[in-house]
This record gives sequence, structure tokens and C-alpha cells, in this order.
Amino acid sequence: MDDCIIIGGGPAGLTAAIYLARYHLDIRLFDCGTSRAALIPCTHNHAGYPDGIAGLELIGRMLEQAEKYGAVHEEKRVAHLARTGDHFTIGTDEGTFTARSVLLATGVFNRHPPGMDDVLHDDALAKGLLRYCPVCDGYEVTDKRVGVIGTGDHGTAETIFLRGFTRDLTLVSPDSDHDLDAECLATLDEAGVARVDGPCGKYELRGERIAVETADGWLEFDSIYPAMGSDVRSELAASAGAETTGDGCIVVDDHQRTSVPGLYAAGDVVLGLDQISHAMGAAGVAATTIRNDLAEKQPIRR
Repeated sequence: MDDCIIIGGGPAGLTAAIYLARYHLDIRLFDCGTSRAALIPCTHNHAGYPDGIAGLELIGRMLEQAEKYGAVHEEKRVAHLARTGDHFTIGTDEGTFTARSVLLATGVFNRHPPGMDDVLHDDALAKGLLRYCPVCDGYEVTDKRVGVIGTGDHGTAETIFLRGFTRDLTLVSPDSDHDLDAECLATLDEAGVARVDGPCGKYELRGERIAVETADGWLEFDSIYPAMGSDVRSELAASAGAETTGDGCIVVDDHQRTSVPGLYAAGDVVLGLDQISHAMGAAGVAATTIRNDLAEKQPIRR
């Protein structure tokens, strides 16, 4: 039986693996290869990398560090999680495992622009023509022509946030006419944001720009941001009986404990801030809490 099984191989899961392995615990990390961090072409706001670092390189370095101290990394998809007596049973696509504790670092999935095929999506993402995190990379679109695909409160909020980086902004409705109340309209007007109705479902890469078909015809942008929301990957937590919020985030205390004893969570599955630094910090707290909680049940001594 492992001391802890970590589900999720992104920055949160890998940070926890490093900490827990260095606490001399038996750690296993399951990774199905869908971390959003792996999709980042180059992050420039991660401390310590003034010239930026690719998401895959960062994850690779973190995995190497975790394995150096004894963490076991396995490419498996977890389909089942349940508390069984005083431990957990974890069912994967390649067998069943048991652990004294479990850390969920399963993250979230950003909804893609409607109608955009995967090949074009990945190509646009790699070239910086498609971006998902204005907190991370708004600086990179400073004074550029930017489109935001979205509407309503969420689309308005993301557009206004980007207004701090550029004045050339267009909010494009993803499906049909915009769904904007009087307050949203006033906010967008005051900020000088253009609005175009949808639907948008066709896209083209045109040199160093991306083009989007709208109700007003084709529009070209230096980058577009989908403001479509995201899906929180908290199904395993819910199936194990853990409390979640209305939008699916896992509820934890100040030490990353869920409502199920022995089950912990860290990263965007708890709070969708979409920041590597925040995920890593929460994972450090979670790992130390796991170590101390396990030690209360059975002393950890050399």
C-alpha cells in the first residue's frame, strides 16, 4: 500500500510528488497526459525563468526531480476512487491500487472555441495566436489587435481585464447575437470595446494572424482569447463523497483537506486561478499536511 497516490501530472501534482518523496514516503503519481501546462508554448511569468520556459520542459524538469527522490510515475488514467475502511482504492485502466491517502491534482479543461478543429487549435496555440490565460500572457499582446470569443458577464470580465494591455479589442459572440445586459454594455462602451455578433465557427491562420468568421464577415486578430469557461475535473472527488462547489471546484480547508478524511486536493481543481505558481504553492501545503496527518496515525521515523 502506498503512503499517497497523486492523481494528476501537472505542476500541482509534481510539486506534491517532490515534497512527499523528500519526506521519505512511498509515492505513486498517475498521469494521463492531459495537463494544460504541457500546452504552454512558453511561459514568461513563471519566476526564475527570465527568458521563459516551455510547459513541456518545465513539467519534464519537475518529473525528473520527483523521480530522483523516489516518486513512482505511471501513465495511467484513473476511473474510480473510493474510501475503503482506513484507506483508498484507486481503479485505473491498468489495474487497482491502494493508498493511505490520495491527492487530487486533476485540474480543469478549457472549453475550445466552437467549431475549431484540433489540428488548427494546437497550431494556433503553439504560435501564440490562440491564448487562454490573460493573467499569464496578457503582457504578450500589449498594444496588439485582440479578439475575445465570448459574451455575457464572463466575456465582458475577460475583455475588460485585457483592456489593461491593449485598446484594440473586439468581443465576438460565439453562437449568435450577444447576450449582454445594460451593465455589461455600459462597461464595454466606457472601455471602448468593439462588439460583433456570431456565430463564429470557421477559423484560418493567415501568416502571423488568426482569422475568425463572424456575422460581419471575416475578422483578423494578432491573438484571440476564448472566454468560454472551463470544465472542472472533479468527478473523482464527487464519486468519493467529497464536497464540491456549484461550479464543480473541490472544497478544501486551509490545509487542502477535502471533506473526506485522507483525501486532499490542490491546483486549479480547487480554485481556477490558472496559475502555475498558485498550484505549486497549494501543492506544497497539501503535501506537508499529508505527511503530518499520516504521522499522527503512524510515526514517521528513520
